[in-house]
Amino acid sequence: MNPKSGFVALLGRPNVGKSTLLNRIVRAKVAIVTRKPQTTRDRIAGILTGTRGQIVFLDSPGIHKPTKALNSHMVRTACRIGEEADIVAHVVDDRPTGKGPEDAMVRGILEKIPVPRILVVNKVDRIGRSAADEMRKNLTRDDFYAASFLVTATKGEGVEAFVTALFARLPEGPAFYPEEDLTDLPMRFIAKEVIREKLFEGLDEEIPYSIAVRVDEYNEEPEKNLIRIRAEILVERESQKGIVIGKGGAFLKKVGTAARLELEKETGSRIYLELFVVVERDWSRSESMLRHLGYEPG
Repeated sequence: MNPKSGFVALLGRPNVGKSTLLNRIVRAKVAIVTRKPQTTRDRIAGILTGTRGQIVFLDSPGIHKPTKALNSHMVRTACRIGEEADIVAHVVDDRPTGKGPEDAMVRGILEKIPVPRILVVNKVDRIGRSAADEMRKNLTRDDFYAASFLVTATKGEGVEAFVTALFARLPEGPAFYPEEDLTDLPMRFIAKEVIREKLFEGLDEEIPYSIAVRVDEYNEEPEKNLIRIRAEILVERESQKGIVIGKGGAFLKKVGTAARLELEKETGSRIYLELFVVVERDWSRSESMLRHLGYEPG
């Protein structure tokens, strides 16, 4: 059999486990994961290559009602990702599905995408297989989905059956990326995401959603096995700046250490990481600032 190839979009509401599923499939951390919704802001590609062929999985921001320019960018990104795909996987979790405004938004977006749709019920371990199967039956009463699967991404349960079904549906074709590639993201982007992940993990309430990371310098010095990174953490209020820095700089140091250790593991090089906190008032509502940060405004 000739190798298959294609793009598969992972779409759904925020915090249903799309990034965890992506990481599980490619067996590497290519997308940051936190317990907070709306962690993913960009198109994140994870590449699975093997004897069956190559699938490029496209992780997307959770689809939600936008309240500011950044949120509009995230929803528009999810829509574009769906348009890129040969197959769309609609990921849901153990929360009630089908009646809320976000569900209506997701359904409306999926209806406009003229490719096969597959339902993936995630977090089966939290609700039990019987309840998950009942949810699947309720969501697949019509012909909206071409197939459906029950998975627990954190444990890998059901994931291989899902991937096998994707290969069966994709056309024959050449690989898009070299066999050794796990993502198409540059390390500069990955460094930004790792720093933002550590911030999200340690901050509460609305502060994570007022934060952006901008990598101003990323210089490799191969002769020293060293990478120098200088990054700015953008916040929207002076009060937020104090919280991000922490008493005596403790929180910023904690974030820097955690990010440095992960990036050293990722790159195999020593990392010299400098972090600075800058106030950019209402950056998440400013279209010009979004463009400057690499986000497309809504």
